[in-house]
Amino acid sequence: MDLTTLDFQQARIKQILFKSQLRSVLYGVREADEALFSVQSSALGQWLSNEVKPRYPGHPEVREAERLLQQLLSTGRELATQYRHGQIDEARQGLTRIDKVGEELVAVLQRLGTRPSLFAA
Repeated sequence: MDLTTLDFQQARIKQILFKSQLRSVLYGVREADEALFSVQSSALGQWLSNEVKPRYPGHPEVREAERLLQQLLSTGRELATQYRHGQIDEARQGLTRIDKVGEELVAVLQRLGTRPSLFAA
């Protein structure tokens, strides 16, 4: 069964949730924990592993989405480190990098949604 538009909208929401959690770290609302930056712990990483990879094995978009997710999380980790080291303005300005990578990730997922899956009839 192919992933639906709703599935990809949920992925977009998961990506927005990460950005929101990171923003709350960079504005002092919450502490950064390692789980926030872990592919295995992130909602989007779990969705890619459990929903996308089994349905679209070997598609280049899946590998690109995984790469972009890793880039998103590692950039978030860098920004949280900057914030912890007192580089607050620089860290907050880095949110534009998060937005850019997040939009690239969503675009890749949308492209993937137009491709037939392994289970297509």
